[in-house]
Amino acid sequence: MVMTSPPTVLLVEDEQGLADLYVLWLDEEYDVRTAYSGEDALELIDADVDAVLLDRRMPGLSGDDVLEEIRKRGYDCPVAMVSAVTPDFEIAEMPFDAYLRKPIERDQLQEAIDQLLLLAEYDEQQREVFALAQKKATLEAETAPEDRDASSEYAKLTTRLDTLRNASSQTISEMDPDTLTVAFSERSDPQ
Repeated sequence: MVMTSPPTVLLVEDEQGLADLYVLWLDEEYDVRTAYSGEDALELIDADVDAVLLDRRMPGLSGDDVLEEIRKRGYDCPVAMVSAVTPDFEIAEMPFDAYLRKPIERDQLQEAIDQLLLLAEYDEQQREVFALAQKKATLEAETAPEDRDASSEYAKLTTRLDTLRNASSQTISEMDPDTLTVAFSERSDPQ
């Protein structure tokens, strides 16, 4: 049996008590790196980080700024933005994979990390579909229908999501059914 190290999660939260609670919840399953500021997060991020939980609103370097710098440095690990602030349409263009609203329960946090780690296994197009679908669902839960109808960002997000879903469907319909069966059985087959 091959022993593998636990996935590394970078937790970025400026409220130390809340960060310490999250670590308590996660420490048994993950190698958790804790940053209490955006500056600390940029010191702790490296190629070994498998997923990031990133507080959006922090004094100094905000989560938005940290996310931008993480992507500039070429790190492609999945990122969940975590915030008590109601998201607005600007999230449509941001390069994160999921959006979590505080307060967060232990099982919600665990599920989010599991989704991020699973997402890391997918190709870029599948990750983009997931991220866009998450953003669309978040905006639909947090904004009024008339505001969505008036938002060019929401319209672009919806169009891009539909385009990617149609392209995926077209690719799948063109594939040989035997190839699909093998591909999906290998994906779900634990090694």
